Amino acid sequence: MFRVLVTGGTGFIGSHLIPELIKKGYDVWSLERYVTGRIGQPRQVKTVYADLSDGFIVRKAVRTVKPEAVIHLASVSAVSYSYEHPQEVMETNLIGTINLAEACLRETYNFKQFLFAGTSEEYGNNGLKIQTEDNPLVPASPYAVSKVACDKYLNYMKEAYNFPITILRPFNTYGRRKDYHFLIERAIVQMLTSKTVHLIDPTPIRDWMYVGDHINAYLTCLKKSKAIGETFNFCTGKGYTVKETVEKIAELVGFKGEIRWSSASSRPVESRVIIGSYEKAMRVLGWKPRYSLEDGLKETIEWWKQKLQ
Repeated sequence: MFRVLVTGGTGFIGSHLIPELIKKGYDVWSLERYVTGRIGQPRQVKTVYADLSDGFIVRKAVRTVKPEAVIHLASVSAVSYSYEHPQEVMETNLIGTINLAEACLRETYNFKQFLFAGTSEEYGNNGLKIQTEDNPLVPASPYAVSKVACDKYLNYMKEAYNFPITILRPFNTYGRRKDYHFLIERAIVQMLTSKTVHLIDPTPIRDWMYVGDHINAYLTCLKKSKAIGETFNFCTGKGYTVKETVEKIAELVGFKGEIRWSSASSRPVESRVIIGSYEKAMRVLGWKPRYSLEDGLKETIEWWKQKLQ
């Protein structure tokens, strides 16, 4: 049975991905940071505990699991948070990735693939409207800088050791079931619970991808020889302003209240337009998005309606 180690398994993407891996018959392990209260809970998967910033413990965990593939999702991922906590973000994201990749290189004997969760934020403010994988990376936040640095390190390992990397750059993903501090989920929850919605900037343009398509990206890349050594965008290829997105949510929710916009920016630097091309993923892997924005929003709204009852 093909053994897969997932980091960040309790997070947004990981909590959706692990059940799908299990359904497909993978031997799934989860690498998690020890958190009081998590021990003793019912587990879907075998679990090892490690802080990714501790190289010794990470190597011990990898030696225990002996994975054939790693899906590395764990990171400090909130862009706004990264401006105030750049050291923590770099320590977790960059050093953690180095520790994990080096452990896979040196502590396994049948290692096949290292799938890394990059981000569309890596493109930042490069001045280009549509992002392809070979566009310049001009990160506009400490979070994005950390991901670009990981990208560079993993490509160094590919060149130096023929390390089998696959870098995924998913675009803005929605469909969270717990956290509503991100735009789409925040708008939905406010519209379902209040007569007034408070949001910040209506003008940025984003390529919104539903979580189901995001999960399918990892499933498509895993054990795919054509994905080894490559970087892929995963997105819808369509951009919507924040205002258009929120108005679509209001229409689907049936919200009749007030939407209040603030001109104050919550970020020192803002990537104004992030729209991707998935042409390479479609050409090489046969991947394409299955959900339109409206379909994905309907799924997300229905989930939060049930949760908030």
